[in-house]
Amino acid sequence: MGQPTPGRIAYVNARLLDPASGLDAQGGVLTDGETIVDFGPALVNDGDLGGDTEVFDCKGHCLGPGLVDMRMQLREPGYEHKETLENAGEAAVAGGITSMVCLPNTQPVIDDAATLEFVARRARLLGLAKVYPYGAVTKGLHGKELAEMGMLAKAGALGFTDGTRAVADAQVLRRALSYAATFDLLIVQHPEEPSLAQDGVVNEGEMATRLGLSGTPACAEAILLARDVRLAELTQARYHAAHLSTAEGIEVVRRAKARGVRVTCDTAPFYFALNESAVGDYRTFAKLSPPLRSEEDRQAVVLGIKGGGIDAIASDHSPQDQDSQRRPFAQAAFGGIGLETLLPVTLELFHNGQLSLLQALRLVTSAPADLLGLTAGRLRKGGAADLVIFDPVRVWKVVADDLVGKSGNSPFDGRLVRGRVIRTVVDGRPVFAASD
Repeated sequence: MGQPTPGRIAYVNARLLDPASGLDAQGGVLTDGETIVDFGPALVNDGDLGGDTEVFDCKGHCLGPGLVDMRMQLREPGYEHKETLENAGEAAVAGGITSMVCLPNTQPVIDDAATLEFVARRARLLGLAKVYPYGAVTKGLHGKELAEMGMLAKAGALGFTDGTRAVADAQVLRRALSYAATFDLLIVQHPEEPSLAQDGVVNEGEMATRLGLSGTPACAEAILLARDVRLAELTQARYHAAHLSTAEGIEVVRRAKARGVRVTCDTAPFYFALNESAVGDYRTFAKLSPPLRSEEDRQAVVLGIKGGGIDAIASDHSPQDQDSQRRPFAQAAFGGIGLETLLPVTLELFHNGQLSLLQALRLVTSAPADLLGLTAGRLRKGGAADLVIFDPVRVWKVVADDLVGKSGNSPFDGRLVRGRVIRTVVDGRPVFAASD
């Protein structure tokens, strides 16, 4: 059963923000059904909109396109005890995310069209944030035999990745890139040399030594990236490096771009807002893959974002149940949730003076949408009415247990942030409204 068709709604008295076009002006948005009918400065107040139009007063708050999260993990099917599709959708819209792209590491793995279509159909029926799956590069994510990438692409896969595992075999990756180049498909890599990272649970360095934990060296990222960009150059394929976390890795990508290699990259809020000290006294909520790095690397990620070398920001949402994380640090699962903190932590780049408000929003709206070939992430007449209304200066404290999602493993637990979602709209339907 589909969602009810929404009526005609005017969002007035807003600060309109559209990073794709550079729009930053007082105005409003008029939606009818699932689409944007009109927007702009002319819609400053309700005016003559007709008696059948519902009017929502934004009270001067920001109104922009819904966020596009290009990397997050679903736990359904297979791991519903960690989080369901409904849980994830509710957390996403609470964070202003209207489109999210999930990794294929479900159970069963998204390495065939049937599983991909199941996930997409379930999300459509729920009517919360839209879900677009990645397909697996290799069958079962085992890194050996290529998945049916052509069939997965026809079924709607936006790109191909083995998720939290690097495609370690150079010949396998070369074949995947060669096939992808033929059909202009995107290959997304977890850039971490597996043999260097296999025993590491934190960043290699002083913190690892002090805590007595095995470390993953920062060079594990750059080593795999250096190999991969050579293969991308050889095959002329589109290659995307996920969640960059080191100065060395960013530099490898920068040099590849300068040579004309078709390479792009993203990072996550964890890597520009936190460093390895967040692990503190064995805080498993801050056990991430790749691990939180040194302060020097964190600053390099900020500079990479500021200078344009990093193309987008993704939540890297990875929910884990308490049994998986409330364990001795070395045995705890990797991953932190990030859907509800994507917007406010990204806004720290604006509040700290590193980016303008439009620049910060672009990294979580039109930039990831453009990388993936989505029409989302922008205000467009005739486009889907996927919107977020937010107060960019509202201060709140992240309390993991109070977040909407099922899992509470937030590395930002206890952090004061600025930027609160007031309302989220998907296909013209209000799907989230703040209670205060």
